[in-house]
Amino acid sequence: MKLSSRANDSEPEINLTSLIDVIFVLIIFFVATTTFNQRSTMKLQLPTAQATAQADPGEPLTVLVDAQGRYFIGENEVLKSDVGSLKEAIVAVAGQDRSMPVVLRADARTPHQFVITAMDALGQLGFVKLSIATTPEKNKAK
Repeated sequence: MKLSSRANDSEPEINLTSLIDVIFVLIIFFVATTTFNQRSTMKLQLPTAQATAQADPGEPLTVLVDAQGRYFIGENEVLKSDVGSLKEAIVAVAGQDRSMPVVLRADARTPHQFVITAMDALGQLGFVKLSIATTPEKNKAK
């Protein structure tokens, strides 16, 4: 009698094919959904430039964006922060003159989307002379 062969037949067998398939699908899922942002890992030193003084073209239209994302056209606050309301407020102050220069003054803590919304409204209205106001960097002690 062969009793030993029966003992070997009752051992459980693990089929790895389905496990490998599941792991392969998970790897494909993670590779497809992961974004690779190489810009954040790069350390860049941007060039510097000195601005030259330009002739005064007249009184510019000032668009101010504060840290909370509120818009001010000249001295007047825009009550809604959508593009349509912003365009109406700009037209009310600037009229039909699209050649006038525009100075966009945004707080450094302003979310980027609010600045882009202001630039989009100005671009849709046809303003092409846009300046973004900045402050000079403090001199570092050497």
